[in-house]
Amino acid sequence: MARTAGSTAAETVARLKEASLDLFAREGYAAVSMRAIAACTGVQAGAIYNYFPTKQDILVDLLAGHMQALEAAWQREEGSTLADFVRFHVRYHLTRPREMFISYMELRSLEPANFTRIRDLRRGYEAIPRQMIEDGIADGKFDVSDPEVTTRAIIALLNGLTTWYREDGRLSLGEIETVYIRLVNRMVGAREEEEENV
Repeated sequence: MARTAGSTAAETVARLKEASLDLFAREGYAAVSMRAIAACTGVQAGAIYNYFPTKQDILVDLLAGHMQALEAAWQREEGSTLADFVRFHVRYHLTRPREMFISYMELRSLEPANFTRIRDLRRGYEAIPRQMIEDGIADGKFDVSDPEVTTRAIIALLNGLTTWYREDGRLSLGEIETVYIRLVNRMVGAREEEEENV
């Protein structure tokens, strides 16, 4: 039996991806076998290959899916300022810690061609704040010596939040966002009067 009785191929694929996401985030890609993924889903070990020929295919699907969903969510957000981007990035990723974890920790596990594909998707997303920074420089609102490096530093700062933020912590999500917006303002050299609208 290739899949659980009564399930569709789409449902089986969704279960395989969910199990893989959980296992990769908890145990690391290298430590997880296709047999372990199959065991978590009720799919026979041999049948998993009908959906994903290799474990690498699952990882690429998860990473590409995350980046595509992230950019689509930003487009729906219709934000226009760097503060909008900070709020969006923080809120989006705090509800998806497993996706965030493997998106950054498992890049090393990608084969060269797959790495290039995911890197290009990441660069597409990173172009959003970089363009905001470049526009701010052109308008005289920001003082940044290297927009590319500054963009990567901002993304790294925002991504780090998922490693320590707790809902029951000292600061609320809104307060954390305010702190992060102020940090990003300092990184781009925003003038004081621009800080709330960066």
